[in-house]
Amino acid sequence: MTQTVVITGASAGIGRAVAQQFGARGDRVALLARGEAGLRGAASDVETAGGAALAIPTDVADYAAVEAAADRVEAEFGPIDIWVNVAFTSVFAPFSEIGPEEFKRVTEVCYLGFVYGTMVALARMKPRDHGTVVQVGSALGERSIPLQSAYCGAKHAVNGFTESVRCELLHEGSKVNITIVQMPAVNTPQFSWVLSRLPRHPQPVPPIYQPELVARAVLRAADHPRRKQYWVGESTVATLLAQKFAAPLLDRYLARTGYDSQQTGEYVDGTAVQNLWQPADAATDHGARGEFDDSSHAHSPQVWASRHAGLVAGAATALGVAGAGVLAARRR
Repeated sequence: MTQTVVITGASAGIGRAVAQQFGARGDRVALLARGEAGLRGAASDVETAGGAALAIPTDVADYAAVEAAADRVEAEFGPIDIWVNVAFTSVFAPFSEIGPEEFKRVTEVCYLGFVYGTMVALARMKPRDHGTVVQVGSALGERSIPLQSAYCGAKHAVNGFTESVRCELLHEGSKVNITIVQMPAVNTPQFSWVLSRLPRHPQPVPPIYQPELVARAVLRAADHPRRKQYWVGESTVATLLAQKFAAPLLDRYLARTGYDSQQTGEYVDGTAVQNLWQPADAATDHGARGEFDDSSHAHSPQVWASRHAGLVAGAATALGVAGAGVLAARRR
């Protein structure tokens, strides 16, 4: 069945990869972002894949702009079935080196942008008693790391408000769903244009995954939204389990390793284009992937297992039965 899908932050990175995969299913995909060149590229990706595209330049930190975009989507594509919040910006720096307006801007995009997107989506979905909101979260929303205090704070806030909204929908007996996909480090262009005050070029904390891989998890969450959260990648699973059972040890480990692991060996002069205030893909389309192809994983056993849960459960049951049989035979 063809669906109407809205994706924020769709001009690059994870949002771009998610848009292409919804397009490959033949869906009608509305693309919200600031960068017009990136939006044109994303629309071309969706249409080439077999879907219909509607590119709407939008700053998600502006509620009125998000509301207007939703009105246009429903006027041109029909009722919204799926809304995916992805939009991102950040500042890579120690907290003491981030200005108040910079911190506010990151919060407005990475937290309030998700709030506004969820607001306008639910305002349309709840009266129809149909629809799904997918929040693209991060392992950093459960376990913060140094040098990204604004982004980590916003992702923690997304988790908190999403849980609250989920409880309200359950209380109302609504058939509208909301879920969150906790992401690992992903090879996106953000590390080339993020505002950074680090001496060396910023990078995702390895292991790094390709955006096309994690995008498949977003589609699965959209199709099966009853789960509270989806964890993507072995590193996300390890990080969140470590946070649950050994948070103080993780604090000390990240204090020791968290600075170097977020920087390459390349020193920078601070003149790179950054997208905190203006889009970095207004004139140039950067695509979904960043510059870490050589060190990024296109496959993940954990992602495969989560997409084939029935098969994994069946195999585990079969192994358990076989093991019990062997044990019984030995006892005999």
